[in-house]
Amino acid sequence: NGALPIRRVIDYAMQVAKGLAAAHGKGIVHRDLKPENLFLTTDGRVKILDFGLAKLTQPESNSDSADAPTIQVATEAGVVLGTAGYMSPEQVRGKPADHRSDIFSFGAILYEMTSGKRAFHGETAADTMSAILKEETPELSETARNVPPGLERIVRHCLEKHPAQRFQSAGDLAFDLEALTEISGSSKSGAQAVVQQAKSAGTGRTVALAAAVIVVGAAMLSLGWWLGRRGSAAAPPAEYRQITFRTGSIGNARFTPDGSIVYSASWEGSENQLYMARTNDTGSRELGLKNAELLSISKSGELAIRLNTVFYGGYARSGTLARVPLGGGTPREVLEYVQDAEWAANGERMAVVRFIPENHHWRLEYPVGHVLLDSINWISHPKISADDKWIAFADHENQGGDDEGSVAVVDLDGHEKKLSSGWSSIEGVQWSPAGDEIWFTASDTGAAQNLHGVTLAGKLRTITNVPGGMWLQDMRDGVALMLIQQIRLGIRGTPDGKQEHELGWLGWSLLRDISRDGKRVLFEEEADGGGPNYTVYLRDTDGSPPVRIGEGTGEAISPDGKWVITKPAKGGPLSLVPTGAGEARQLTHDNVSYNSVRYLPDGNQLLAVGIEAGHGARDYLIGVSDGSAKPVTPEGIAGAILSPDSHSVAVTGPDGKWAVWPLDGSGLHPIPGLDSKYYLAGWTPDGASVYALSSQRRERVAKAYRVNTTTGKMEFWKNFGEGLPAGAGAGAPHFSSDGSAYAYVYSQALAVAYVVKGLK
Repeated sequence: NGALPIRRVIDYAMQVAKGLAAAHGKGIVHRDLKPENLFLTTDGRVKILDFGLAKLTQPESNSDSADAPTIQVATEAGVVLGTAGYMSPEQVRGKPADHRSDIFSFGAILYEMTSGKRAFHGETAADTMSAILKEETPELSETARNVPPGLERIVRHCLEKHPAQRFQSAGDLAFDLEALTEISGSSKSGAQAVVQQAKSAGTGRTVALAAAVIVVGAAMLSLGWWLGRRGSAAAPPAEYRQITFRTGSIGNARFTPDGSIVYSASWEGSENQLYMARTNDTGSRELGLKNAELLSISKSGELAIRLNTVFYGGYARSGTLARVPLGGGTPREVLEYVQDAEWAANGERMAVVRFIPENHHWRLEYPVGHVLLDSINWISHPKISADDKWIAFADHENQGGDDEGSVAVVDLDGHEKKLSSGWSSIEGVQWSPAGDEIWFTASDTGAAQNLHGVTLAGKLRTITNVPGGMWLQDMRDGVALMLIQQIRLGIRGTPDGKQEHELGWLGWSLLRDISRDGKRVLFEEEADGGGPNYTVYLRDTDGSPPVRIGEGTGEAISPDGKWVITKPAKGGPLSLVPTGAGEARQLTHDNVSYNSVRYLPDGNQLLAVGIEAGHGARDYLIGVSDGSAKPVTPEGIAGAILSPDSHSVAVTGPDGKWAVWPLDGSGLHPIPGLDSKYYLAGWTPDGASVYALSSQRRERVAKAYRVNTTTGKMEFWKNFGEGLPAGAGAGAPHFSSDGSAYAYVYSQALAVAYVVKGLK
């Protein structure tokens, strides 16, 4: 009967998802979810009918239509089961179908409720099943309805052809739908969908209502008795106690031996410093350690902190590891280029993650100096098991600071084992209270992390979730320390150096390039708005709506504005994508991972930083016509910041200091006074100086300086982010070729720390 109002679509969908979650939690899979099996009561409740019928009956089929049920018997390999219009690809192929098959069928129903049209439809059941296997549904945004992007993303995620790429549980699906209600304004129904066995009186479908009512009553009694026999009462909900109450961002938080909490935070736009709080008090006191990031606390109360932090992009960073007593004192510096550190249970040794500037690799060491892993991948969150046999960590499988990747462990002989992969965001890794699982907060589709657990055998489960981002910080005596936070990335820019416009789009906009004339910016949307594979956009700097380019991450805009360079969100070859009519094509075919890509002015070559296994980072020139690449700097010298005359690049050397490398290979020329404390945003139009910003502090206003590459003379040039609200911080800008137009990313984070009891 056509599409439903969006508010009603979300409300009904949320009820169905909760009903599926309840059934799946008891080991029941529907296998024949379709509109006829969803019954709407007069009070707005949705009831799921015919649950489990596929296991018990074998109805006759005398129709070739897409509604015709196929043979319904026990689900085994080689047996086709379901209704053609709503079957999952694995059902069509006769493969074993688990709870994720129901999620696909649910996605087909959700698509139909939203658009008023079948997700997959053919003249015969065979045609329909072929469409399920091979065809993608039309974009919901093409239906001329105002479909929320979040709803379209949920539908797409349900309808992934491969089960591993769908929502992994109906509970996760329900959570995303519930979060969507806050955006769409949909009403929230307190009632979950009721699991029943009956035939429905579906709208527009000819099934007797009287028969449905009779079977519903019997099914409620029989299934309720059966579920009660299979499982005990639900565990009591976890208890959340709020610890922080001010406005701002929190870095890390850890328990002290006596159960107090130490955390690093920047409140109301102030500089980052360390605080102590108690769980029975609403106040926090300063510890007198400013511009320090907490890393770990030993059993004796000694703090491991990071000083002089340098940001490399994304979440990747490093600084000087130092030790200081909890009671105060002067920090004792221990080791440079440390990102993370973790005390062992005995309080005597530490595991550290270090950045190696000589080759741009990351190392996991335990104890300090003993290398367990040396990787081109960025790694983070090392946590030592209580028996001192394993170190759990996040292997992010990229070099750019993106927190996607896998949860892994490594033994003391350096053997790595990945336990759970494919996450779009991993923040927070801990060993469970019993030590038999690794608990971590992660998201498979965006930035709203949930708490999961995985065993050393790779068995995964979801423990709990909350709206927004949840970051697991610490565990002590079965009590968790969590950060619940919201982060927004936006873009501001101007085509003429005058009035700035908001150029971001869906809440996690990551700026990649600005055109030479300053009229367009290239960025990607990550997190929930961009989907699991991210989405690349072009947008005019006058603030007009953006244009979608495709999936992946944006890298560079061609000088004529007709092409952009992209690559897959989880790493892979560079591609050349037209901004107008034309066909995209893969550009590179080697094993080098490229980033910081820029076009040369003639548009025939690219300059990029490249990293490959067994080699240090270096700059490459890449031919646009054939994708051929050749290194132009020695290993360990990389930067890819091209001078206006294309004769030189600004790079960092093995010592982490900035220098100029002529592309003729004549030798490295250090820039006096510019070390790793600075980030370079580009060259001045005359090629005599570079734009430098502090890479150590992320403040509301970013101060840019002009630094002469020969003399090192530094002059203040411009502030960026002066109009941003408190709690926001400006990043490094991108400039047009003449320096008149610019754009920059800004971030805004609001975090609250909680102590959580009762997680199982």
